[in-house]
Amino acid sequence: VTFSELLITLSSFGRFQWMHVTLISLPGLLLASQNLLNNFVSGVPTHHCSLPANYSLPDYQVTFVTNGSANVSHLKTEECLDGWTFDHSEFLWDLVCSLRPLKQMIQTIYMGGVLTGAIIFGGLSDRFGRRSVLIWSYLQLAILGCSAALSPTYSVYCIFRFLCGMAVSGIIINGVSLKVEWIPTKERTLVGTLTSFFFTFGQLILAGLAYWLRDWRKLQVVVCVPHFLFFAYSWWFAESARWLVLNRRSDKALKNLHRVARINGKPINQLTLEVLHSHMKKEIDSCQSTLTAYDLVKTRGMRRISICLMAVWFATSFAYYGLVMDLQKFGVSIYVMQIIFGAVDIPSKLLALAALTYLGRRYSQATCLFMSALVIFANIFIPPDMQVLRTVLACLGKGFTSSSFTVVYLYTGELYPTVIRQTGMGFVSTMARTGSMAAPAVLILDEVFPALPSIVYGGAAVLAGFFACFLPETLNVELPDTINDVEEKW
Repeated sequence: VTFSELLITLSSFGRFQWMHVTLISLPGLLLASQNLLNNFVSGVPTHHCSLPANYSLPDYQVTFVTNGSANVSHLKTEECLDGWTFDHSEFLWDLVCSLRPLKQMIQTIYMGGVLTGAIIFGGLSDRFGRRSVLIWSYLQLAILGCSAALSPTYSVYCIFRFLCGMAVSGIIINGVSLKVEWIPTKERTLVGTLTSFFFTFGQLILAGLAYWLRDWRKLQVVVCVPHFLFFAYSWWFAESARWLVLNRRSDKALKNLHRVARINGKPINQLTLEVLHSHMKKEIDSCQSTLTAYDLVKTRGMRRISICLMAVWFATSFAYYGLVMDLQKFGVSIYVMQIIFGAVDIPSKLLALAALTYLGRRYSQATCLFMSALVIFANIFIPPDMQVLRTVLACLGKGFTSSSFTVVYLYTGELYPTVIRQTGMGFVSTMARTGSMAAPAVLILDEVFPALPSIVYGGAAVLAGFFACFLPETLNVELPDTINDVEEKW
């Protein structure tokens, strides 16, 4: 008898689960705004060289320019000696010419915060509970996100973005844990896929808000203020009963289970501490032996799985953020590009679900990576003036990387055994954070050679596609519970 079977007696996916999952998923509508905010805060503003205060344009120069009587390409150029004049109506920082790499540095620093948050808040949630850390993360993002709008300098803004990244990571990892630990095994895949659409719709919301506000400070505040509301209602959330029992707080776990049963209209007065412990005997026994990240690479089968998944997670995130973090390069309105990039996630996720069902996990994962690499490479050879074709290919690439994300989340959970699944997910997703940090930094390479970033992104996807081919297939295969199960099965 397992804890999942106990959840089924509480009405499997009843009124409580619907409310719980919906309320935890709602912030996802604005988490996309946090991840992609840099496109609308640090875009290159309209600018031109400043003229000296006492400068007047001679008549003969006016005639020269308007008549176009000279070959402009042969004229000598020089840097703006008197600085630049910028239009700050939309974008924040004057990051042009030699300062252009600092634009991507903001995103790298933010993703560094996401990585740091995954490490810090992941450990804190195991110690203090998922609910407590989730509540704190909402408050941290609300306060520091709004404070970022008051940043007087570039450095101060980067500090706030780093801390916001930490909070975003705390919301994601604890929100996911709190959702799945109250849902029976059978419903997890469907619920996980459906709730991922909150992030997809969030990308569309970001485009609408950015177009409507056209002011970076207002946009920064609007995407962060709602987290005060999320913080207010998050006190209603029920702490994971699994976590409570494993941390010797069974009385509280029993109280939460009775509350869930009452909300679902299925009171279970016969549920006692003894019954609860019998349902969780397997989890309690597995908790006796402490497993660490070293166990992910200690044995042959686990080592193969971990190395291949590290490559897949890194390349997927690397290529994804490489495509979505520089919308201005397409020569199309960044608001239109954000809508298109957000909308393409809808068919891509549905396609991923179909592929997972009929092709299996391994072929789906490898195909998504190879196709995204093919599209990225193809765009290198498209002339800059063919913007429509370049945009279409970029959307296809983004769609395939989104599909790759959908596949790898499910695939990873099926490959790692129950006793170390959470540690495994955290370990390989760290590679995704590393990839998202490296992606904006690689965009700086276009100063050396314009096609170089695309070559790097596509090359990483190809390499990861080959690694995916060495992963075992898990379609219709029973989930492993122990490391020995993995070694015997694969």
